[in-house]
Amino acid sequence: MNTKLHAICDSQGRPLDLFVTAGQVSDYIGARALLSSLPKVDWLLGDRGYDADWFREALQDKGIRACIPGRKQRKTPVKYDKRRYKRRNRIEIMFGRLKDWRRVATRYDRCPKVFLSAIALAATVIYWL
Repeated sequence: MNTKLHAICDSQGRPLDLFVTAGQVSDYIGARALLSSLPKVDWLLGDRGYDADWFREALQDKGIRACIPGRKQRKTPVKYDKRRYKRRNRIEIMFGRLKDWRRVATRYDRCPKVFLSAIALAATVIYWL
């Protein structure tokens, strides 16, 4: 019953693409699923859960610069733009606004497809209507 929501947002924090995984699954699964649907952008902001060499290389192949802090157990630290990383709060605000919808926050739906549909409906009403 535990889930993780992965999202691609634009610069204003509006969701463009959503993907749901099981709660115990690594963030790499969501990153791999959303990698093909990334729009043409200069930067990608992500949290420590998306720190992987293969993901950074895939972003570099697409011409996207990663602003992802390195994991704590990384042997060689990764440099990232800390000033730009502070803008990631827009993404956290988006998740918070989605959770204002009780159906999304409490996850009444057992089926992941129905739950993702409820999230998509909430995102459409909040951000696009």
